[in-house]
Amino acid sequence: MSLSSLPAAILSHMIAINNVPPPPLRSLPRLKMSKYIDYGQLNALCHIRGLQSSRSSYSILTAHNVFIKQYPKIFLQKTHRLPGLFKQEGKRKPTEDTVEEQQHDDQRDDSHNIAIHVKKARGGLTLYEPKRFEEEFVEFLDILKKLPIYRTLHEHKIVWKMLKTIPDLTCQLPDEHLKTLSKSVISETWVKGSTVVGNDGFYIILKGSARLQTKAYGNLIEEDESTASLIPQSFQGFVVSEGIKNFLLAELGQWSTFGTLEVAAQTESETKEYSVITEEDCEILKISAKNYARLKSEKIKLENKQKVKLIRKCPYYEEWPTLSIYELVALIKWKKFPPGHMIVESGKIISFVAYINSGYCNIYRNIVGLTKLEPKKAKKIKKLVCMGKLKEKESFGEISVLLQVPFTCTIITGKEVEMAIIEDKDLFDKILHQVVAMLIFNPV
Repeated sequence: MSLSSLPAAILSHMIAINNVPPPPLRSLPRLKMSKYIDYGQLNALCHIRGLQSSRSSYSILTAHNVFIKQYPKIFLQKTHRLPGLFKQEGKRKPTEDTVEEQQHDDQRDDSHNIAIHVKKARGGLTLYEPKRFEEEFVEFLDILKKLPIYRTLHEHKIVWKMLKTIPDLTCQLPDEHLKTLSKSVISETWVKGSTVVGNDGFYIILKGSARLQTKAYGNLIEEDESTASLIPQSFQGFVVSEGIKNFLLAELGQWSTFGTLEVAAQTESETKEYSVITEEDCEILKISAKNYARLKSEKIKLENKQKVKLIRKCPYYEEWPTLSIYELVALIKWKKFPPGHMIVESGKIISFVAYINSGYCNIYRNIVGLTKLEPKKAKKIKKLVCMGKLKEKESFGEISVLLQVPFTCTIITGKEVEMAIIEDKDLFDKILHQVVAMLIFNPV
């Protein structure tokens, strides 16, 4: 077929100038294979006999039924991974030791032993743990037979750990005191029929048994009428009648306690109150009352030294005589305040003098200002404005307490603050005693 004159002229011109490249060859895009279709089954489905021919209605119907039946097979089914089955381990055969321990536990009925329930509630070791505790107990006895100076740090730690399992100690002594005392405790061996006088320390029966008559023991730290009749939970079989101050004969077994940690001059009758008679050979742990008194004395000295150092660092007390500072130290108490706590409000008299040991306090004042509402109109408002800070080694409250003058500012803690405080009543009592003493020795 011949081309028209115009297209032929354009084509001949384009070929002549060679500026227009021929169009690029293009190929059909490739189809992405679906991962959910079985193409082998699809090919077989498309080539079923009788599906394309129409010679007889019977063959077409048969091909149609085959097609409908085979059609679902072209779609691949997702394989679901089932979780792995847990392989149950076979039961282990009990060893001879575990059988003996189980039989021993079955024979013993501890349902009415309050010592075991208290120890479990406190998270400590029970007194009847299996073989492991027995081994630790033997090691504990061997350590106590050494002089404290020859024990290693690890052995001191074992002693402290064992003492923490004794409720009669942990309920009355702080952990830091118990840790210090554990470094000086000793074990004493007493033969059958010996009389152990417990007025010079606190005693714990580790092996054997004993009996006592009269009171078991007083409070470890303070003894008064309310605590003198306290019965340790490890005692069993006490019978107390009203109007009778003495307990009847009582059996003291393993882990029972008696004695006191109070150092005082005691009469013969008081000495008998802390005496026991051993029923068999006994191993008894002793905590010396003198050692405990020394511990308390050293703690008081350390605290007083810290208080003196704190007061001496405060600006207004740098030139004070040491004797006057020690008079204040006797009145000081430690107290902690949480962050954001209002120590004193403006216009009120504070009830104590404070020396900041750690933390800081913010000082606020009520400032009256004007707020513009509308043109030519204003309103007075009060607002707390931070004027400064009270930092560590600073004091406040002296003038307010002594002269009974209200504070002109509000003091609020910035973070947790630890203070040494002297309450106003203690300060006034001290001043009153000094005034009375002056009047007695220097009458007008």
